[in-house]
Amino acid sequence: MITCFIHYEIDPLKREAFAQYARNWGQAIPECGAGLIGCFGPHEGSSTTAYGVYSLPSLADYEACRARLAAHPLGKENYAFAKGEQFIRRKDRIFLKCESWLHAKRPVFKRNAQ
Repeated sequence: MITCFIHYEIDPLKREAFAQYARNWGQAIPECGAGLIGCFGPHEGSSTTAYGVYSLPSLADYEACRARLAAHPLGKENYAFAKGEQFIRRKDRIFLKCESWLHAKRPVFKRNAQ
């Protein structure tokens, strides 16, 4: 399993436009096969930083999901909305895998009995 973290730099005067964009992805991304964790907009601190986070089994699944989003009616509409409104100044993606395994059934290390 990999998780895609999208870091957005957004126009602080167009935060509501980003919020609508995020709500649209909240519907379209799960319909296209990814496990959406969420889209996060500014609240306190930076007024220009936002994130989108979702998980997929592999990079191949990510590429297939992106193709489905490009063909999905709401996906197409959302891409056009972002381009027309120009509220995204910059967007970067990084793919990470979970290393903590908090859900593991066995401990990662054993404690010495005293």
